[in-house]
Amino acid sequence: MSVGYTSILWNSEKKRYDRGILIFIVLYMLVFYGLHALVHPEATFETLLIRAFGILAFFLLHVILVIGPLSRLNPAFLPLLYNRRHLGVSMFLTALVHGTFSVIQFHTLGDMNPIRSIFLSNMEYFSLVQFPFQILGFFSLIILGLMAVSSHDFWLKNLGPVVWKKLHMLVYVAYALIILHVVLGAIQNEKSLVFFGIVLGSFIAVCTIHLVAGQREKKIDEEKPIVDNGFVMVCKPHEFEDNRAKIVLWGERIAVFKYDGKLSAVHNVCKHQGGPLGEGKVVDGCITCPWHGYQYLPGNGQSPPPFNEKVATYELKIQDGYVWVNPETKGEGEPVEPLNLKDYE
Repeated sequence: MSVGYTSILWNSEKKRYDRGILIFIVLYMLVFYGLHALVHPEATFETLLIRAFGILAFFLLHVILVIGPLSRLNPAFLPLLYNRRHLGVSMFLTALVHGTFSVIQFHTLGDMNPIRSIFLSNMEYFSLVQFPFQILGFFSLIILGLMAVSSHDFWLKNLGPVVWKKLHMLVYVAYALIILHVVLGAIQNEKSLVFFGIVLGSFIAVCTIHLVAGQREKKIDEEKPIVDNGFVMVCKPHEFEDNRAKIVLWGERIAVFKYDGKLSAVHNVCKHQGGPLGEGKVVDGCITCPWHGYQYLPGNGQSPPPFNEKVATYELKIQDGYVWVNPETKGEGEPVEPLNLKDYE
């Protein structure tokens, strides 16, 4: 979080994240060029560049697509999710290098404008084998570019969370276009089924991980909580972990946090990008979203000054040895007296 907008704001964690991305890309390029120099010594530098960055962008996109569901299944993946936008921008830049050199190599030697050549040099739009697959990559690159340039919180703030989220959900459209781009393009020149198996396997892996994570969330949503006099049962006090939350579903998800021997309840959805607050933890006295670190005071749901984001708060009580929450919100940013567990020992 920052008070004002800056073009780039790196903290130590972001620097480590970006260094990791850079080191991986450098090592990948060294290995790729080394192997291809042995296996395909006849390939030109431009051809190797196109192949290297195309495969790299394809791989990074798959990593980006599975980080979200994997972090829901296992919190160990949350550090990758925290700065996923940096990985997304890096992926777009690698895809841009691949696309730029592809256009230079295949569409700049004629007398037609290179962009027009992408659409008009091959008119076999109704042929499966001869389909002009490069237009699929072109449109996917546009989508990825829009996502990259709008990744900064300036655009999130001015477009609004709903519009911004819909824009970034277009990554799945880009993914579908890229899969078709690969299947109808480079893969048709491969005599071995290995490459096809890798593409098919990666697609199945992405779909499977999303389905597994979705089923887990659906199972949580289908659980029927116990209700008594308008209050919903959470759990016994000793079942809470320090600085962690239990999530209750009653129309909306409510996150009940334990911190400093007290309990407070807030709405589970972060105001930044809809992150699950209940999967985060209390850091320095603030509920900290696991996605991008936005923070809220547990007693009133307000972001600490000078920030002004607010989430709804809820009333808690202990009855018959269980913690109960009133699902009727007190309102966004409304103070609610924390439940002091020492009073019930």
